[in-house]
Amino acid sequence: MFTQPWLAAAAVFCAIAAILWGRAAARLARAARRIEAETASSSHGRDATELARSAFDKDLHTAILYGILAVALAVASLSRDIWYEVPLLAVSIPVVVSIRFAPRFFDEARLAENRAMLERRAEEVLAQDQLAPRRWADRLAPESLPHIEGFDLGRVYEPGTGMMAGDFYDVLATGPSRMAVLIGDVAGHGIEPSITAFQVKYLLRTFLRQYRDPAQALEELNKLMSTGSRPEDLVSVCVVVFDVEAGTLRHASAGHPPAWLWHDSEMRSLPATGPLLTLDPQAAYFSRELNLMSGDLLVLYTDGLTEARSGGQIFGEDRIAGLVRRDPGQDTTILCKTLLEAARDFSSEPLSDDVAILAVRKV
Repeated sequence: MFTQPWLAAAAVFCAIAAILWGRAAARLARAARRIEAETASSSHGRDATELARSAFDKDLHTAILYGILAVALAVASLSRDIWYEVPLLAVSIPVVVSIRFAPRFFDEARLAENRAMLERRAEEVLAQDQLAPRRWADRLAPESLPHIEGFDLGRVYEPGTGMMAGDFYDVLATGPSRMAVLIGDVAGHGIEPSITAFQVKYLLRTFLRQYRDPAQALEELNKLMSTGSRPEDLVSVCVVVFDVEAGTLRHASAGHPPAWLWHDSEMRSLPATGPLLTLDPQAAYFSRELNLMSGDLLVLYTDGLTEARSGGQIFGEDRIAGLVRRDPGQDTTILCKTLLEAARDFSSEPLSDDVAILAVRKV
């Protein structure tokens, strides 16, 4: 039998408050577990998880405190000692506040859960924003090149300051004894030039399998791009087709910086054989054919390499030829990295444009 009904009533209110805070804590615990499970395989979402856990700890602590007070008040209500009444009745003030503002506490728990979820989603969006350009660049300038018997391939790609790449390259077999190597650059920066680069790369794959002559492939590509692309999408491309059976290489270039060929102990320039793509739908392109020997080395690059600047000077094509001539027998990947590092050392500022370099040796 309760001898102190006021304390008994306070015990009931404390129990109600403990239940309310416990429900809020349970909601936050579920949120923390869900966020942790969804982000277990990545590093993203840790801040959101910690936020939900912190709010859970606070609400759980309050629920436990009110539970202890409810028990203490229930025990005190059985006693006639006056010293129990005054201090324990004082807790009725926060108890009334807890019950009065219970809906707000639930709203705060829901807001904390929603905030944690929004922060996690924001982190995922940021991660995707950072990952998407890298994935897109890997489609245009892949890190791994196909293995083609009889050739040693090396590459390097350095993205510029823009988020989306405009440089691209490709290596593909176009027949039982033929291999095509191409490199190109679309003017400008951003998503539009990058989409154009993607179109050019994969259209060229089709045309190079259809036509043996790279010049004819460029002509067909130019006609198609001139009618379907934006006028400002100026594209430079260099294409080289190696024919092992015939012992030749044939190259054609649409306004691209000249490739360099180490052949018979000499450096040979392979200049453009036609204008930039999309300038003129009826533009004519021609190809040049050279003998192919074991040990021949071809180096292709985009203008981000040649236009590295130091004051009023540019890195230029002659420096590229000189570096290749210095050690034409070195590993193709090391050669590409050497050229890039030389341009970095030459430049008075960080390279701002994309740089793509391909090296192909006939073994």
